[in-house]
Amino acid sequence: MNGVVGLAPNPRSTTGLALVRLVALRTVMVIVLAALAVAVVYPLLWMVFSGFKTNREIFSSPWSLPTELRWDNFVRAGNAGVISYFVNSIIVTAGSIVTTTLISAWAAFGLVRVKVPFSNLATGVILGGLMMAPTVALIPLFGLLQDLHIYDTLWALIVLYTAFRIPFTTFLIRAYMVDMPVSIDEAAYIDGATHWQIFWHVILPLCRPILVSAALLQALFAWNEFVFALVFISTRENKTLPVGLVDMQSRLLTDWPVQFAGLTMAALPMIVLFLIGQRHFLRGLTDGFGK
Repeated sequence: MNGVVGLAPNPRSTTGLALVRLVALRTVMVIVLAALAVAVVYPLLWMVFSGFKTNREIFSSPWSLPTELRWDNFVRAGNAGVISYFVNSIIVTAGSIVTTTLISAWAAFGLVRVKVPFSNLATGVILGGLMMAPTVALIPLFGLLQDLHIYDTLWALIVLYTAFRIPFTTFLIRAYMVDMPVSIDEAAYIDGATHWQIFWHVILPLCRPILVSAALLQALFAWNEFVFALVFISTRENKTLPVGLVDMQSRLLTDWPVQFAGLTMAALPMIVLFLIGQRHFLRGLTDGFGK
């Protein structure tokens, strides 16, 4: 034989090399995720611990643990107005969640599950609201809210947060409803159900994951929104947490522990809310955007 016979690769060595690569990849992923977790969690813990310190401890040893748990900082933050801001934020957030989610779900139901004329045009008009920057409309909205006699009220924020978030929320829920089988609606129609009954008793229960996702996203937006709350609320009693904390900082001057205590009280509800609904939140987003 004049040809050269090549050596066949050893299956065991190939399998061992693939296993080493897999272990190395997983190790790198674990390190990256751990670093990301530290980068996210550490500032939150630093804020919480700073709320128990004194001004001297914050500036002399900012990275150390507090020498004792000074709960009076949180009491002083509440007396400085955080409780009032907290209640206002809860009212505005809860109100905008209910209105935005229900109106957007009803709009998505009409665009996807009901045969209406010019549905594609209506979808384009609604989604066109995503292109409008809220700050551009500040001046006309100022006059509109005064004409409606809701300027400097919590209703003003609820209406604005609902109006500016309907396009995105409708897009989100519509993407989830598109691939739901039409046979569900047809079976309900055969049983004599109306559009309203199908919406409440059939579609909404099936859309629970995306509704939770939409509600959490709306909660994060309404809880942290600053520009509208700054421009359209002038009295201290109606201020929400983002604006109220800034106002409190200017009044407290250098009382940083109380400020950090207020920030901790403001951040805690959203963290708890996300931890409670994270399973439905992730499922709703992946299903909705995946479809």
